[in-house]
Amino acid sequence: MIEINQITTLFLAVALYILGTYLVKKVNFLNRFCIPAPVVGGLIFAIVATILKTTGIVEIVLDTSLQSIFMVTFFTTIGLGASFKLVKLGGKLLIIYWLACGFLALMQNVIGVSLAKMFDINPLFGVMAGAVSMEGGHGAAAAYGQTIEELGVSSAVTIGMAAATCGLVAGGLVGGPVVQYLVNKFNLKPSTEEMEEYIDNDEKPVEEKSFMHQVFLITLCMAVGTYVGDFFTSLTGFVLPGYVGAMFTAVVARNIMDRVKPGFVNMKEINLIGDVSLGVFLSMALMSIKLWEIADLALPLFGIIIVQVLFIVLFGVFVLFRLLGKDYDAAVMVAGFLGHGLGATPNAMANMSAVVNKFGPSRRAFLIVPIVGAFLIDVFGMPIIITTINLFK
Repeated sequence: MIEINQITTLFLAVALYILGTYLVKKVNFLNRFCIPAPVVGGLIFAIVATILKTTGIVEIVLDTSLQSIFMVTFFTTIGLGASFKLVKLGGKLLIIYWLACGFLALMQNVIGVSLAKMFDINPLFGVMAGAVSMEGGHGAAAAYGQTIEELGVSSAVTIGMAAATCGLVAGGLVGGPVVQYLVNKFNLKPSTEEMEEYIDNDEKPVEEKSFMHQVFLITLCMAVGTYVGDFFTSLTGFVLPGYVGAMFTAVVARNIMDRVKPGFVNMKEINLIGDVSLGVFLSMALMSIKLWEIADLALPLFGIIIVQVLFIVLFGVFVLFRLLGKDYDAAVMVAGFLGHGLGATPNAMANMSAVVNKFGPSRRAFLIVPIVGAFLIDVFGMPIIITTINLFK
């Protein structure tokens, strides 16, 4: 057995992130489906570690104690991006799209838990193959998987990561063909309507003083949020992880700062911190998963994901498309919905970019989908996921 200490584990996580970035640029398949760089690098390490373990050569044990800090930091930066001004700008269609995402999260958990029971496996595995990994993606899979493992359910992170990876690929595969079908069937054309562009301060250069202000705000929200999570858990008995409390504290802080001191929150610097935190967090999460633990669950997991993909495609085509107005913008938003409903917001943006490059621009879709997919989606998703976990813990 080889035990790797905390600092070396951090170094490996960063190195694997850089390796993943290189491979995503060089390998067309990875680039086409927007597979995250830390997922690629971390998964390579996990596969090598699994081979070494199963062949009896050596077992590698990592010290991932720093992972939770990067995880909480990332979710806090998401909360700080939740300005109510963006919600107002999106109008009625944003609310409809947002509610649809909440309904999707609910149904993904219903599908996951129902099929888990049918396959006679732990219902919490169904949760991990539900909204956690589908709508939540790799970040949520690593975060909630850790919470579920703390409840005594082993391999939750591994199940979630495997499901998130499959969902990410599926989201990239189905988006284009679905919109192609809608465009041809309804003879859709791009709208000439122009929407007011929201201008934030994310064009400001990164400066030391401002950067430290953002670090102060992030760490303040993290500190307060962890106490909020502990207080809520002790008060209600529901498990509310610290990163959830930190994110909602950040939402409150962002909108207070918008009123008290507009311009204080610099989203360019906040996003930079969030991207770095997510990269390290995901690298650690992926490199430490134990693939040999889920071999017996491969068939049930694949079955659940197939049903998840069928449901979101049918819902997008026959329900969401009509609710959004049955026009070209609606079709493009369906492409985004399939992308982040099965994978992540970058997947949604890749789907929509492919569509508009072929058929024409859609300002409305490129305003609404990133706003909802980046942070508003968690307003519904987190309570649904947390409630489901507590029902079956």
